Amino acid sequence: MPYTTIELVREGPVAIISLNRPKKLNAINATMIEEINRALDDIEANDSILAIVVHGNGRAFCSGFDLQAGVAANRSTEAEWRAAIDADLELIMRFWHSSKPTIAAVHGYALAGGFEIALACDMTVCDSTSRFGEPELRFGSSIVALLLPWYVNPKRAKKMLLTGQDRMSADEALQHGIVNEIVADGEALARGLALAREVALMDPDSVSMTRQAINQTYEIMGLGKSLRMGADTSVKIETLETELRKQFNQILRSEGMKAALAWREARLNQDD
Repeated sequence: MPYTTIELVREGPVAIISLNRPKKLNAINATMIEEINRALDDIEANDSILAIVVHGNGRAFCSGFDLQAGVAANRSTEAEWRAAIDADLELIMRFWHSSKPTIAAVHGYALAGGFEIALACDMTVCDSTSRFGEPELRFGSSIVALLLPWYVNPKRAKKMLLTGQDRMSADEALQHGIVNEIVADGEALARGLALAREVALMDPDSVSMTRQAINQTYEIMGLGKSLRMGADTSVKIETLETELRKQFNQILRSEGMKAALAWREARLNQDD
């Protein structure tokens, strides 16, 4: 079946997954989830592919999960939200658990679920235009994969998550170990491909076993249990019925995200 929200190409031993909803800043909808999973299934079944690069077409890497699509789905029950959040978390963590090394090549915005995919990859390179963030709480939404606390100290994680920061610079991301390298504007994909080719030169069994050993260390420290607990919290947040959430979602459905955010900002100013 052809892809409609991603592109999948191969350059020698490297597979390139390009998120391809540029008008939506590559926001992830249900179709993209299915297509990324399908692409990863095909890649992992192909022994001649030795590394994966993921990047975004257009002006950004990925702006996260498509909130308008989520609202349009009209989820109301805990079971519906549980299924959606589990699918979102599974997608993100496929890049962590992949049988092939994964490299994120970031430019522009990497936000929310997009930021978490970049965190889940084995390596992340970005160009100087990149901006990272977790703005979910600004939308009254929840954070699907609480990976950030595993990369930075608690105070830094709480500052980003609790204030909905969405403009962490490339330099700050490098300082905190969120990215491996910063390259010149427009060069992230080329550098990601170069790293993938370096990895592909190694013995694939040695690479696979080493990745598994590193990931298992984090599993021993409780990463999997922590992420599952975070998903439980996400379900609770999304099923929390408040007047604020109802009004925000109503405006989001009828007028769009910009109007909903403007309403929330105006409300906060009134409270001040």
